[in-house]
Amino acid sequence: MDTVTQQNAALVEEAAAAAGSLEEQAQRLKEAVSTFRLAA
Repeated sequence: MDTVTQQNAALVEEAAAAAGSLEEQAQRLKEAVSTFRLAA
């Protein structure tokens, strides 16, 4: 059971790191496309 708990904790850490990375990439993408404007 302890092994499963440790594996789960590791997966949670990996998921949190991936979410943080995705958030950073999304912010960079937002900044990159913010210069484009569509005619209304």
